[in-house]
Amino acid sequence: MAPGRSSNGSQGGTFAPLVRFYQSSYASDYLGFAFLMTTYLYIQFFVDPFHRLFFVNDLNISYPHAEIERVPVSMNFVYALFVPLFLILLYNSAFGSHVHKHHVSILGIAIALVLASTVTDIIKNMVGRPRPDLLARCRPAPGTPPNTLVSLDICTETDHHRLHDGWRSFPSGHSSFAFAGLGYTSLFLAGQLKIFVLRNSGWSSPSPSDRDRAIVHVRGDLGKILICLTPLLGAAMIAISRCQDYRHDVYDVCTGALLGWTIAYWSYRRYWPRLSSAHCDEPYPGPSPPSRNDDSYGRLRDEEEGYRAV
Repeated sequence: MAPGRSSNGSQGGTFAPLVRFYQSSYASDYLGFAFLMTTYLYIQFFVDPFHRLFFVNDLNISYPHAEIERVPVSMNFVYALFVPLFLILLYNSAFGSHVHKHHVSILGIAIALVLASTVTDIIKNMVGRPRPDLLARCRPAPGTPPNTLVSLDICTETDHHRLHDGWRSFPSGHSSFAFAGLGYTSLFLAGQLKIFVLRNSGWSSPSPSDRDRAIVHVRGDLGKILICLTPLLGAAMIAISRCQDYRHDVYDVCTGALLGWTIAYWSYRRYWPRLSSAHCDEPYPGPSPPSRNDDSYGRLRDEEEGYRAV
């Protein structure tokens, strides 16, 4: 046996307790969350975007700068973070959910939001696309020639954030954040209400007509479907408000929405079964200490879930 290793292949020695704790807890998730949060804050406070050249007579960036936004950053946090957290905790508490379910519900949405924010800001700063209200932010110096590519140097605005934020148009951060938080909430509700679970009443080989009736029965519960769609409608309204304020165009908003929704789904599926699973209302078991023969989390594969459901 190699020095410093136990019989089951785990790392021994001084760091063995730390290794076991890391493997038998959500430590990696919290470390990843801390890393993402640190990265996001660093970008927010210390990174300026790439500044594309522009024309002072470009009508696409000549829209007015809205001093009062329809959904300011503070309210986006309320709508996409605090309201979803309240709804998830209220639902879990109302049905007496266990501590593990509370834990992964919160952890999943937290990771979705911080990952969406970090990825969005990285892309924003690298692309450096001008906002529709760039000229109102920049306030070009008098005499700047039209039909000539100019740079940041011709701007007379002295407010650092107001000026440099004019090159952070793509993708929309409000949209990605809203669809990450409210999109996760929509997935959570869909899993808890089991709107995609096909109930076949226990028959082994349903006929096509029976299967069609079952599908109609499941998909006919419009009330539950509308409950799950409501968070997505809220996210869409937040995204649309960014076009109304001339902070973004449709391309920015749609890309941000797709990015946020994709990350929300990815984060949700790390902790929950697929929505068509009979057990979609319960999260995967938490990590457990690695045994001699199995060092997995005890997570079921999708095909195993399907086998159990039958």
